[in-house]
Amino acid sequence: MTTTALELLAPARTADIALEAIACGADAVYMGAPAFGARAAAGNSVEDIARAAAGAHKFNARIYATLNTIVYDHEIAAVEALVRELYDAGVDALIVQDMAYLRMNLPPIALHASTQCDTRTPARAALLEKAGFSQIVLARELTLDEIRAVHAATTVPLEAFVHGALCVSYSGDCQAGFLATGRSANRGECPQMCRLPYRLTDAAGRDLAPERHYLSLRDMNRIDRLGAMADAGISSFKIEGRLKDTAYVRSTVASYSAALDAVVATSGGRYRRSSCGRSDAGFTPDLNKVFNRGYTSYFLDTPRRAPGQIASLASPKNTGTRVGTAVATRGRVITARLTEHLSNGDGLGYFAPDGRFIGFRLNRVEGDNLHVASDGIRPAPGTPLLRNSDKAYTDAAMAARPVRTIAVEMELRAVDDGRIVLRLTDERGCSAECCVETPIEQATTPQDEARRRILTRLGTTIYRAAKLTDSLGADRFVAASVLTALRRDTIDALDCAHSAAYSYDRRRPCLLGADDMAGLATTYHDNVANALAASVYEQAGARVAQRAAEVELPSGEVCVMTTRYCLRRELGACLRTPKGKRLPSPLHLRAPGVNYRLDFDCTACEMHVVARKG
Repeated sequence: MTTTALELLAPARTADIALEAIACGADAVYMGAPAFGARAAAGNSVEDIARAAAGAHKFNARIYATLNTIVYDHEIAAVEALVRELYDAGVDALIVQDMAYLRMNLPPIALHASTQCDTRTPARAALLEKAGFSQIVLARELTLDEIRAVHAATTVPLEAFVHGALCVSYSGDCQAGFLATGRSANRGECPQMCRLPYRLTDAAGRDLAPERHYLSLRDMNRIDRLGAMADAGISSFKIEGRLKDTAYVRSTVASYSAALDAVVATSGGRYRRSSCGRSDAGFTPDLNKVFNRGYTSYFLDTPRRAPGQIASLASPKNTGTRVGTAVATRGRVITARLTEHLSNGDGLGYFAPDGRFIGFRLNRVEGDNLHVASDGIRPAPGTPLLRNSDKAYTDAAMAARPVRTIAVEMELRAVDDGRIVLRLTDERGCSAECCVETPIEQATTPQDEARRRILTRLGTTIYRAAKLTDSLGADRFVAASVLTALRRDTIDALDCAHSAAYSYDRRRPCLLGADDMAGLATTYHDNVANALAASVYEQAGARVAQRAAEVELPSGEVCVMTTRYCLRRELGACLRTPKGKRLPSPLHLRAPGVNYRLDFDCTACEMHVVARKG
């Protein structure tokens, strides 16, 4: 039976957070490079990335650098230089979307196809594998059946998001921000047009519903579906959140690591974790206590969801969970009927009559009296109060000291009358031994326990003693200083042995043939932004008819988003539901300076957001 390695892939804004993720159980971490990442605010120095890689590799965990923006012609040389630095820093793979990387002068570093590559179909995934990508991130929108189909068409590991924020558009195929503001998601500067409030109108501009956040989705949560995803062919489970803080990363990684361990434990040997070591987060994680907009499993089980299950229409913020009801307000004191224990410093909020979410901080809690930190907080009697920041939980998460250790078996034996050897063998498959000279001395009391205490004292290392075999004999005396030095030297040798044995996944060759893209004419949706990317398409038989919107602005109406999320269905007005609510056609979303027409492809069950001026 073949055993599949499962990878929990965690986000990290900084090297310190990357190491926290590894300590909490991540098998791999993705983090931004100094430039060319799709989260411009999450860049790291090469030195910090090297530090993260060194810490991760001790556990056979991996570090992936995100270089997933489109690249302009004048930037190619800078990208090549940066990749060489990242390769020397020990980065295991690059997460990219621009096909130019297939033609750049690069060291043999593995390439992963980013979610920005918009991989929705088996044919697209097979093409990316043939192009030389070692791992492929699938579109978030795919169902289990669609994942199975992609898995059947490919042989490389498949990666899928399991937790965090959702883009309403198929990733990599969103031009909304660039056309509206000049800030491009494909250049790491997404202005989050999907999180804005919009009016829902008919073609004449008449309001059909109150202003709401019609394109803002809930956050993904698939923690109870990891086994089903693994069975469908996913081997890398990705948590979104390269801008999130330490408490968020600790909580999500610890939660999903425990869940993935459970999948492995019940798999009958079908699965194992891709890295080594045992993690102890030091606290009890709770996904309901960290930032979220409410949760959805998205389309994992069906391409068509029931109304009201995907969007976060009321607010794009973390509104939290209900903790009570307002009774009265006097000055800065709210009297409430509470259903949960609150703490000083908690963040609370409520929805005002006009639909706005109003957040506030608690200075002090005295029974049912809540002393707030600012003026103007006046929830009407009967208004539900929501907690979106749990001070006690966050403090516990931040006070914890996550620890990850490697199991090591120890063997102490005599070589001859004047020498002893300590041999260490760890769960990574590495071993080392050191020999020391020490005179024969007979002890007057048994020495086994004393030697065990000294040799298994591994607290300042990444190791924990799983087993000690001591064949010296109870009456053999060895000085504590000799045993301590022997333990230290053998551990150093074990570290060196693992460093020498660490294996990188190197670049796969590009095997695209002259007819692999025959008949394809690129559009702005293909994000061809430079001559190298164009050559990849042309040499595979495609015609570069249009470039990326960022270098060649499309004329006329532009489809700025394509989404499996359907606003009609979310509002209970699906055109394929005979008894559903009726809404006119076409529908428009309007905000200051923005007018989107919504087109509905009921055959494909997709919604197209089309930009219009005026």
